[in-house]
Parts: sequence; structure tokens; C-alpha cells
Amino acid sequence: MKTIQMTIDEELLTRVDQATQFLGMARSAFIRQSLELALRNQAIAEMERKQISGYQQQPVNAGEFDVWENEQSWGTI
Repeated sequence: MKTIQMTIDEELLTRVDQATQFLGMARSAFIRQSLELALRNQAIAEMERKQISGYQQQPVNAGEFDVWENEQSWGTI
């Protein structure tokens, strides 16, 4: 691991410290976990953007997926 120095707003730091105390974890572990989650969310958002762009460039044709309609029916539960 590498040690870094960062600037953080005091109010945000207070909230981070409250969260870490509640969760019983170290501040650095919480920040690492938060950064991992933010990067994962960013990657998901990028994949969603690409999917939307793909469907905008090549829209679904009428009847293209009709063959799968019966597969989606679970019947009466």
C-alpha cells in the first residue's frame, strides 16, 4: 500500500469519523472502501452509457425479441 496525503472538508471528515466509529473500522479502511465503491459505480455508469449509446445508434427493431415473450411468463403463482 502507498500512503497519501489529502485535503478534506472538516464537515465531511466529521461525518466520515462518525461513520467509522459506528462501523468500528479505521478511517483509512473506510476511505479505501468508499473509493472502491465510487470506482465501481463509475464503471457501471460508463457501461450503462455505452449501452444507451448502442441502442441509440442501433435501435431494436419491431418484433426482434418477440420470440422470447413466452419465456418471460412465469404463469400463475
